[in-house]
Amino acid sequence: MNKLIGILLMLAALPAQSAPDAQVQAVQMPAWLQRGENKTPLRVGTALRNGDMLVSGANARVYVQTADGSTVKLGENATLRLEGLSQQKAEESLFSAVLDVAKGAFRFTTAGLSKLAAREVTVKVAGATIGIRGTDVWGKDGSEQGVVCLIEGKISVTGPDSKDFVMDQPLSFYKMPKGEAPLPVAPVDAQQLQEWAQETDIARPAARIGGKWKVDLLTAPDQASAVLAYDQWRAAGYDVRLNPVAKAEGGWVYTLRIAQLPSRAEAQKLAEQLKGTLGADSPGVSR
Repeated sequence: MNKLIGILLMLAALPAQSAPDAQVQAVQMPAWLQRGENKTPLRVGTALRNGDMLVSGANARVYVQTADGSTVKLGENATLRLEGLSQQKAEESLFSAVLDVAKGAFRFTTAGLSKLAAREVTVKVAGATIGIRGTDVWGKDGSEQGVVCLIEGKISVTGPDSKDFVMDQPLSFYKMPKGEAPLPVAPVDAQQLQEWAQETDIARPAARIGGKWKVDLLTAPDQASAVLAYDQWRAAGYDVRLNPVAKAEGGWVYTLRIAQLPSRAEAQKLAEQLKGTLGADSPGVSR
């Protein structure tokens, strides 16, 4: 008993492992992680680093949770670069980050108790720089204009014209037409806000942390064809896994699958969506 107590005391004395600065929570594929010279399909659970770039494809969505408990949502055909990620543990914990939205729509949401956490987050979008302390803000760098919409809270903004101002009226937006002067801040109506929110909300099957279900895309009869299919799906932005299965008569076949779906229903929907894609003629689901 004394030995057990000693072990428990030693474990208690070990420093707690800090949460990642940012971690991928959900992916509605296709999406990629650009890290240095390497571009790979974005995987749920990945701890993100400074310099990482997230790239989403058509109809894709990405959710990232930051160390302060906030959620960053990325819409389709978007690019987000992460810089300045850090956690300081002095008198008060402080999370810092620079989120550079080079293209597409994003949403930064601080919910619940995480609103009490200290943060210094800067978002760059469409030539504007936004300072965030704790809020809910949506923005987009589109082909014709940039938009910043304050849903809740307060933000400081430096526009593309280098003018500084504060947005502190919820449900207001700031529009920045390409090649023109920014427009004055104006109220946003409920319908427009809903349409913007849909651009960053997951509405189709997505892999999520804790998901137990899988979509079995295809079975390859040999290693060479399995690797070929694996490379094709990964190049297309799908985080696929190869699972070798022993044959009764000897040898192996290889199942190509997408994992971490949260339910049978979502796995079945994804299987239906991907039927006929890159050799997935009859995908099924498993757990």
